[in-house]
Amino acid sequence: MSEFRRIPPQEAQLLRTQGAVVVDIRDPQSYAQSHIAGAHHLDNQSLPDFMARADFERPLIVACYHGNSSQGAAAYLAQQGFAEVYSLDGGFELWRATFPDEVAQGAADQPA
Repeated sequence: MSEFRRIPPQEAQLLRTQGAVVVDIRDPQSYAQSHIAGAHHLDNQSLPDFMARADFERPLIVACYHGNSSQGAAAYLAQQGFAEVYSLDGGFELWRATFPDEVAQGAADQPA
């Protein structure tokens, strides 16, 4: 897949149960306040390490605030060679409303 697909939270949750990696591109403070459980914080500083450790064959879901910025990041990651890249429609805000029990707090997790 050299492109990404936009998916709703329900499809993202199914992919998560099947081993998809979730990355959150929001600012560090927003991420620390709350994020999708198991999501990795991804920014310009953490990107090189993430890319070095990533399994390019695992599905990758990109989340932002409302599902807009994640599309650009998803397109970039697809161009870097990830096999399956998805942008979360509605972003973290819709995720939190849809799956409130799948939200975590705390500092950035280490990349998978």
